[in-house]
Amino acid sequence: MSDLLERVNAFRAGFARRQAAEIVELPGAFAVRDPDFSLSHEHNQLIVAAADTSPAALPWLAARGLGPHAHHQIMVLDEALGERAGPVLAAVGYERAVELILARPTDGCELPELAALPVELADLLAAVFRQQLEWYPDENLARQLTERRAARLRGAGEVLFLATRTPEGEIAAWVDLYLDRDAGLAQLEDLVTAAPQRGRGHGDALLATGLALAAAAGIPQLFLIADATDWPRTWYARRGFAELGRNHSFSATTQ
Repeated sequence: MSDLLERVNAFRAGFARRQAAEIVELPGAFAVRDPDFSLSHEHNQLIVAAADTSPAALPWLAARGLGPHAHHQIMVLDEALGERAGPVLAAVGYERAVELILARPTDGCELPELAALPVELADLLAAVFRQQLEWYPDENLARQLTERRAARLRGAGEVLFLATRTPEGEIAAWVDLYLDRDAGLAQLEDLVTAAPQRGRGHGDALLATGLALAAAAGIPQLFLIADATDWPRTWYARRGFAELGRNHSFSATTQ
């Protein structure tokens, strides 16, 4: 494992810990829980950081850490362990998703002419909620997936919500930017353009702004997570992002 990938994995584990309402410490892993966002898998999952954890132990660790929660999610940060765990977890009903860790240097990145701007979380919530409702008709789920951003404010030393706007002033697109100067890392998370505004350059403005702000903060690397089977991975590749590693997420319904 490269030093950069090791630092990224440590950052992600630390972010999960810091934003969690509850933490359950387990051998080689820990569970995060948040009853206020019970439908958010991000806030209720087992995170496996130790590469030598036995795949056979993972269902037991999830049961210990997440208890009667209706959905068990296991995030395995080590790629090799995730590969070994796949058949074991599939045999007991877990489905696997592979996520790509994409990164690029920030050196030389400057603000674009039409840069995104930081916004307060309260200004962002209505636009995010409308988009979540398009994806998830369950209003309670959509509301939790919107409001969970408040917990992310605890995740890193600096958390910014960036947005672009339409000519009429409406929020068109948004993304989270997390900065960790000590680790020399920045992360972009949840880059979304509202459906009516797609194809107008908002995503590029968000991405370029995030890279420029990281560079201005003296942070040499920015990373993000992309689904290994979805189209955004190629969009990011065309903009200079290269695959750094992979992690594996396993999900099962328990009730």
